[in-house]
Amino acid sequence: MSTLESLPVLDFSRLSAGEGEANAFRNELRDAMHNVGFLYLAGHGVPQELTDAMLNISRRFFELPEESKLAVENIHSPQFRGYTRMGGELTDGAVDWREQIDIGVERGEVAPGPDVAPYWRLEGPNQWPADMPEMRSTVTEWTQRLSAISLELLRALAVSLGAPEDTFDAAFASRAFPMLKIVRYPGESDPDPVQGVGSHRDGGVITLLLVEPGKGGLQVEYQGKWIDAPQVPGTFVVNIGEMLELATNGYLKATLHRVISPRRGTDRISLPFFYNPALDATMPQLAENPEFQEKARGLSADPGNSPILGTYGDNALRYRLRAHPNVAAVHYPELAKA
Repeated sequence: MSTLESLPVLDFSRLSAGEGEANAFRNELRDAMHNVGFLYLAGHGVPQELTDAMLNISRRFFELPEESKLAVENIHSPQFRGYTRMGGELTDGAVDWREQIDIGVERGEVAPGPDVAPYWRLEGPNQWPADMPEMRSTVTEWTQRLSAISLELLRALAVSLGAPEDTFDAAFASRAFPMLKIVRYPGESDPDPVQGVGSHRDGGVITLLLVEPGKGGLQVEYQGKWIDAPQVPGTFVVNIGEMLELATNGYLKATLHRVISPRRGTDRISLPFFYNPALDATMPQLAENPEFQEKARGLSADPGNSPILGTYGDNALRYRLRAHPNVAAVHYPELAKA
């Protein structure tokens, strides 16, 4: 059995450095997502000024008075958007010790009806803090830049698996459903570790995570052991979600991970960005190259032994109902009971 001390590091700029470098990057990307499901991505081209602006806005949001944050609390949103107070989310059946604001694509609400899939209610408006009007433009630019990087990574993975480069494009073309969480973990470990976020796999396609400089806490499961994944300057942590595992019959790995709360007296800002397809999208199956298919592991189950659902919206809604039972009880009472 091999050992792993840290996540692999890949340089995104190699995709633009000639076909030889691009092919080498694609193959290393595929192998990392097959073996580990996580990596550090350097050379991504996101300006440091934008990164600094996002971290600054994040800090300022959490410094707002409690009443300003609660004015945009997610209990008001059928889309599960807005502020989640400390201890207001569950993962793996236990309380996550963090506060956060969830932000998605700005669209009109979809009215429920007998012929409307429940997941369409996840589309709708965000809740923006009235005290920070500049937050919207900075977050929008961040989301656009990370969406472009994510799509290029998906195209590289498709080519590396012998499929056309545009294999995944249709699932994202018109109604992609990216989501951003802006998260603060207050220090609670003293010294025994306390759950920041419990063990889980991401339910979407691909995740780009920015962690505040100098901070740790993320742990990735590898061959039954937890590997620390501290912040590496100038990189994003990248991992794949369940929908890519589904598209490859388990050749690509949606990996369990968790976050340990920082030590008391400190805290940690984290910006996970989830690049997801349209809610009604089903992921295309990649060309069945025997070289890869013979190593496909089939589909895994999450810690709650729940299977991966084929339509992305079903997967997304299930996760939100489980994570935010208070919001579910208000806006989805029949589904919450079920």
